[in-house]
Amino acid sequence: MAGGSEEDPYTKPIGRWAVFFYGVGHMLNDITASCWFTYLLLFLTQIGLSPRDAAIVMLSGQVADGFATIFTGELIDRFGHFKIWHAAGSVLVAISFSSVFGGCLPCSILHNDSLSLETFSYSMFAAIFNIGWAATQVSHMAMVNCISLNSTSRVALTSCRNAFTMVANLSLYAIALVVFGVIKAGSKENTETQYRWIAYSSITVGCCFVVIFLMGTKEPRLRMDLKETSRRVRIPWVYWFKKLLYYQVAMVYLLTRLVLNVSQAYLAFFVIDDLQMDQSAKALVPAIIYIGSFVVSVLLQEIPWNGRRLKAYYSAGGIIWMFCGAAILLLPRDISSFMYAISVFIGIANALMMVTAISVQSVLVGAEVGGCAFVCGSLSFLDKMSCGIALYVLQSHQTGTSPRIQLNNGQQSVYFSVTRYGLGLVPALCSFVGVVVTFFMELEAAGSLSKPLLDEPLLE
Repeated sequence: MAGGSEEDPYTKPIGRWAVFFYGVGHMLNDITASCWFTYLLLFLTQIGLSPRDAAIVMLSGQVADGFATIFTGELIDRFGHFKIWHAAGSVLVAISFSSVFGGCLPCSILHNDSLSLETFSYSMFAAIFNIGWAATQVSHMAMVNCISLNSTSRVALTSCRNAFTMVANLSLYAIALVVFGVIKAGSKENTETQYRWIAYSSITVGCCFVVIFLMGTKEPRLRMDLKETSRRVRIPWVYWFKKLLYYQVAMVYLLTRLVLNVSQAYLAFFVIDDLQMDQSAKALVPAIIYIGSFVVSVLLQEIPWNGRRLKAYYSAGGIIWMFCGAAILLLPRDISSFMYAISVFIGIANALMMVTAISVQSVLVGAEVGGCAFVCGSLSFLDKMSCGIALYVLQSHQTGTSPRIQLNNGQQSVYFSVTRYGLGLVPALCSFVGVVVTFFMELEAAGSLSKPLLDEPLLE
């Protein structure tokens, strides 16, 4: 590098410990979100709610989360204090999450077990949980752009965060595997006990990492103010709406979150109902996916990044998901064990797409960190609303019967259900559109970055 760049502490690569402390900061959100998308619909239908009522509960949480991200992003841009928002959101998540999976509290107080009251209760706590979740997510995502102006370091921070997302998911499935093995779900009360213990254990693990993050990470706004106060000037919303790249990044992020969240929501249903695999598969199959994602996320931290590589790696992940989606659509019950092999490739694709989709947000923001929280908040709003609506529509068409199509002269059977479409078709189509949008992105166009993307190793 040139000597001037070496003297600038904000464009120099940051150290491994800074990356680590930042990366663990989203563990509570990640482990609870994994439980939310993997088990919420399954849990609610197992305790007696209809698929439509279960979808209403999830939609209420997604809508609350979506609007909370907008307001949180605006307030963070105005007042800063990322760590305070992160801590407050984490407290709200920890307090409310156990009530999402812990049984109907108003039903116990009022001695009323009506399904309408249960739906209302779960919807209320789902909304509260997601408001806290949004505050933690937006503050944590926006911090990336204020910790460093080095674009490769920003990708590494995102990769580390994504790696610990995989750790969080693996922790959840390890907990679930133990709980499902110890407590048998023979009744509604036992089912509620299962998920209550999963919720309590998840909260305990997540809170430990929140403490590590808060103790090890410095408030980034102070560093940016020392660097150049003009960069902390709040940027109006309309500025972003005039940039074509904003809409492209928003579309790619929205589609990527649809791929991950919709597939995760229907994975447990698919392996149990459609493929009729063992009960342990609803923990083992997701675990394989997240092991693959974790390995890829760690490797991505050590790659020097530029705009072309971001587009290439995202496209690679999208193409892999298209093939996985086609395989899921055509996978018969007779060879359901192939789902374990498909899971490996899904994990690789998820990591490639998620890391690069978040990283292009940093390319959009560049050095204009005065609006970074709004960018993260507005994109998260689109993500939450689209996922909530998509899951509601799919779940509204969920039935107990699946049309049957015979393959190979009637020797093998494929059951085409809403679950199969949700896990196979929807992610594949979203991946295809995301790859097309990415192809037309100009990530190194004038104005998208204050400096060219650095092409040097990340870590000191």
